Amino acid sequence: MGWERSTGELPPWVFDGSHPESADWRGRLSDAVRFARRQITGEGEVDEFGFDPEFNTRLLIPLARLLYQQWFRVEMRGLAHVPGAGGALVVANHSGVLPFDAIMLQTGLHDEHPQHRDLRLLGADLVYELPVLAYLARRAGHTAASPANADRLLRDGELVGVFPEGFKGIGKPFSDRYQLRRFGRGGFAAAALRARVPIMPCAIVGAEEIYPMVGNARPLARLLRLPYFPITPLFPWFGPLGAVPLPSKWIIDFGAAVDTSGYPADAWRDPAVVAELTATVRGRIQAALDELLVERGPAFG
Repeated sequence: MGWERSTGELPPWVFDGSHPESADWRGRLSDAVRFARRQITGEGEVDEFGFDPEFNTRLLIPLARLLYQQWFRVEMRGLAHVPGAGGALVVANHSGVLPFDAIMLQTGLHDEHPQHRDLRLLGADLVYELPVLAYLARRAGHTAASPANADRLLRDGELVGVFPEGFKGIGKPFSDRYQLRRFGRGGFAAAALRARVPIMPCAIVGAEEIYPMVGNARPLARLLRLPYFPITPLFPWFGPLGAVPLPSKWIIDFGAAVDTSGYPADAWRDPAVVAELTATVRGRIQAALDELLVERGPAFG
C-alpha cells in the first residue's frame, strides 16, 4: 500500500527531494549541466588535435551506438588481437559512399574492447575543410592524415586507424564491392615501421550494401568539388529519404597483428620493404573479406 493511500497525505520526499530516485535524477541533471557548461566555455579536456574524450563518450558514441546495435547489428570479432595499451595501427578496407564504416569501427572498439580504447582515425583533408564536420571529427579524436600526425599519435601510445583505399574505396561502384582498391603508396606501412608498432588488419563486411552505388554523376561532383557524386537506387530520387543507409548485416573482424619490431630501424625508408609490408596487409584483409562474405550470406537476411 502506498504512502498516500495509508495516510491520506503525499509522501514527504515529494516536497524535500529525499527519495533515492529523486536524488539520482538531480545528480544526473547537475552532471549534464556541468558537461554543457564545460562545452560552452571550452573548459573540457582537449588534446593538441582537438580530441575531447568526454564529448565523444557522452554525445557522439551514444548516437553512433544506435546504428551499431539496432540498425546494422554489428558483430565485432578478433578484439583479442587488439592490444589493450600502447601504440598500434588499425588498417581496414573502406566502402559505403559515406564513411559509416569508420564510425562503426570506432564505436565497436570504444564499447566492446576490454579497455574501451579510443580509435584515433586519420582522415582526408576534405573533412577538415567543412566547418561543422571538422569540429565534430576533431572532437571525436580524428585528425588529418599526414606522416607527422600518424607518428606523433603512435609514439604517444594511441590506437590509430587508417583506410588506405581512401575515396577510391568508398566511391567505387557496387559491381566492385569487396574488391580492394590500391592501398595508396604504403604510407601506413612506413608509419608503422617508423614508430615500430604492430599493424592490425581489419576486414569490414556490411558497409558496401548501405548505399549501393550504381552510378557517379561526375559533372555534378566536379561542380561541387567532391571526389564523386553517388547515384543509388534511392538517391537522389527520394531526396533525404534516399540518404538513409540500408540496414545491412555487418561483421568487423580483426586479424592477427603484423609485427614490425623485427625490421631494421630505418626500414621505413626502404621502398621495397614498405611495398612488401603493404602487400602483406592488403592480402590478409582481402582474404578475410572473401571468407566473411561466404559466412555472412545475404546482406539483409
